[in-house]
Amino acid sequence: MRNHLSSHFQKSVLALGLISASLLPLNSLAAEAMAEQQERINQVLQDFTPVTDEMIQNPDPADWLSWRRTLNSWGHSPLDQINRDNVDQLRMVWTRGLDAGIQEGTALVHDGIMFFPNPMDVVQAIDIESGDLIWEYRRRLPRDLRDYFPVPDINRNLAIYQDLIIDTSADDYIYALNARTGELVWETQILDYTRGAQQTSGPIIANGLAISGRGCEPEGGPDACVMTAHDARTGEEVWRTRTIARPGEPNGDSWGDMADEDRWHVGTWLVPSFDPELNLVYFGTSVTSPAPKFIMEGNDKQYLYHNSTLALDASTGEIVWYYQHMVDHWDYDFPFERLLVDTVVAPDPDAVEWINPDIEPGEERKVLTGIPGKPGLVYTLDRETGEFLWSTPVVYQNLIENIDGRTGEVTLNPEVMFTEVGQEVYTCGGVSRNWPSGTYSPTTNVMYYGLQNTCSETTSIMTEQSLDNLYGIAGYGSIVPLPDGTLPPSNVSAISAETGEVLWRYEQDAIMLSLMSTDGGLIFGGDNNGRMKALDQRTGEVLWEINVGSTVSGYPTTFMHNGKQYLAISTGLSLYAGQTDANLLFVFALPD
Repeated sequence: MRNHLSSHFQKSVLALGLISASLLPLNSLAAEAMAEQQERINQVLQDFTPVTDEMIQNPDPADWLSWRRTLNSWGHSPLDQINRDNVDQLRMVWTRGLDAGIQEGTALVHDGIMFFPNPMDVVQAIDIESGDLIWEYRRRLPRDLRDYFPVPDINRNLAIYQDLIIDTSADDYIYALNARTGELVWETQILDYTRGAQQTSGPIIANGLAISGRGCEPEGGPDACVMTAHDARTGEEVWRTRTIARPGEPNGDSWGDMADEDRWHVGTWLVPSFDPELNLVYFGTSVTSPAPKFIMEGNDKQYLYHNSTLALDASTGEIVWYYQHMVDHWDYDFPFERLLVDTVVAPDPDAVEWINPDIEPGEERKVLTGIPGKPGLVYTLDRETGEFLWSTPVVYQNLIENIDGRTGEVTLNPEVMFTEVGQEVYTCGGVSRNWPSGTYSPTTNVMYYGLQNTCSETTSIMTEQSLDNLYGIAGYGSIVPLPDGTLPPSNVSAISAETGEVLWRYEQDAIMLSLMSTDGGLIFGGDNNGRMKALDQRTGEVLWEINVGSTVSGYPTTFMHNGKQYLAISTGLSLYAGQTDANLLFVFALPD
């Protein structure tokens, strides 16, 4: 850990002052306007208030202080100045170019300043009203990163705490910047980046701890697959917990007799959720590599804790409970956001396929819900105990044959499980779920997701575990028709958190990516065709859309400053984007 500027390149300037110096001489009117703008920016920086745990756990409606605004991962804002009646009047206020690379960023907003993560650890502070750059930090990264990571660019989110902006870096550090100046305050190495732990998402703040996960390449071995907590004020490590059970540990025998060093690739590469009342942080985990289990210790093992929800004591990192959603054979990850909701639990037997018979219908429970993985099933668990409550697919899937309602134990469809090399299987699920997130609206008690019905023909090609092929499969992702011969369009689905009923679907050919809901009765989301849209929460009707020209790859946010509500979106390169898509940040508002 280093508490000084160290060897990393630091650029932190009051950009307006730099610009004014470079454009001299100016006419007096322009110079006066620039001086006034600089004075206003200085006042914004002076008025910046330190962010406390209470503020993060109960954010001001005007702010966006975490990845999905709140630590329950809802992606919901209580703002309603922009609503169903006036959303069609939205106009662009400003736009700004972002750095090159894979762009999936989320804006943080506090006290009139937007903090935005660009690809490759470029962090910017931007004035909300004008879009002017206040400061910029560019981390100096090793030149050989791409030798170890196929896409080191991705930087999905930042965290804010006190007067610090905290992020995890492409070279496996966690670091903090001064929120007013962009100067590096501290940095702590988590792993040697050559060990193959890829940090594509930043941390959350849970009671003063910066808690983060990461992907882990097989070359890194099981010790690269860790969740960590650091003191957000100093960067000191507090705990680290592996996602792969060791031999001799609880659940270590779920890997059979495999040596510890051969247990690979259970990542936590998206952002966890946190329940302050229970002091539990919830991570979702990825698949193993290789994926087909006959190559490892056989199809009868669980290989914990892959494709699971992990509930950790936020203070110690101890795994309090786990639930495994599915043993994977085909690379269907489960790392996505977990929605923490207090709701009546009354799954409708006509809408929900698997229900715990011990549920008392109408009982209010603290649940963990949502679509946590690529197969496209909603899972609802008791978030205090991990008890299975109900699950149902919302896209066509042929991976899971049955879930025991009382225990939650999953039985796979034997027809799609690999049993030998060269075998081809036909698998279906909603694999378009990758980094894009759904949203939950407490106004309607409904969760909304962008989904696809996708089937693939996949062949196992590996005879034994090897780093020469990470998954041991070929042809994954080749889209083929559903069993009825159709290729149905993508959709946004509205799913009741109480009953599991799909209330409506909005269909289109383009893939809808991350969504956000508001108390204005709206769902905001953009697609890979460059269309940003606002849908009516209750009907799915399109109330506003604009063509921004590139894939809407980042997470939408909304916030308020000086009495005006703003909407921010970002576009750019991503898994679903074309090579010519531009990395841009757009901000919209209603006319004055």
